Amino acid sequence: MPSTLRAAFHISAFGWYTFIVNYLAAKDGEELPAGIFVYGGPWKYLTFLNLLLQMTFFGLAAVNDLQPGEKAESALNRWKDLLFSVFAFPFVVVLFWTIFAYDRELVYPANIDAFFPPWINHAMHTLVLPVLLGEVLVQPHTYPQMRHALAALSVVGVAYLSWIVWVYLTVGVWVYPLLGHFSAAGLLGFFFFNMAVVTLLYLLGDRLNSQIWSETCYFYSWRLASLCQILLYIAPLLFSSFQERTSGVIKHFCISETALPLLTTIIVSSSKQKFINIA
Repeated sequence: MPSTLRAAFHISAFGWYTFIVNYLAAKDGEELPAGIFVYGGPWKYLTFLNLLLQMTFFGLAAVNDLQPGEKAESALNRWKDLLFSVFAFPFVVVLFWTIFAYDRELVYPANIDAFFPPWINHAMHTLVLPVLLGEVLVQPHTYPQMRHALAALSVVGVAYLSWIVWVYLTVGVWVYPLLGHFSAAGLLGFFFFNMAVVTLLYLLGDRLNSQIWSETCYFYSWRLASLCQILLYIAPLLFSSFQERTSGVIKHFCISETALPLLTTIIVSSSKQKFINIA
């Protein structure tokens, strides 16, 4: 992808996450519904911390794009790749919607809908995924060795677990209702399960990065078309359980039968033309 388009993507993503973080921060002074408590503010929620992480990553990526000279070996580029490869991949999206589909009261009680409109829920928990997939497609990333990645994930995981346990011991309320259903052993098991999921997502990201950036322009474009096709077919399944809480625009997009063939046709025909020109 041309450097100008890549920079535009990073700047746009940074602006989007800055807007969402500011929107959520402004909610801090409003009257809170049951299930949300003052202690710790938004900093106790993994979703908010993830949004800050995404904002930081895309901010660093934008600065890295705009700096002159060789970028690949710069310290900024290495930190950017570390954030993306180890921490930014969509763990929050997977965990949130899995629990939400089982019983939303365990993670996002229905009374919160009056406080957070449906679009902000999707901004926090859904749109993170396509933006990250876009990042996979716009540039390659250097992944650290597995042991270094696991060490970093373990440190961050233990730090967050310690933080939410501290919040519980201080105010007697769990950050997420789900956690109140676990014994001490169950909570530890849930933590290790989440670490396993994060590790699998790390491996998946590494695999996607290697596969996408190891082929020619033609096959790269074909993979992009295939990925878009899969996502557009899966989207209605992901959203079917809560379409009644989704705005009409999003709902129409999810059930559209014309977006898929149109998008796929454009990408594939473009890639074929590029391949012919190269040949």
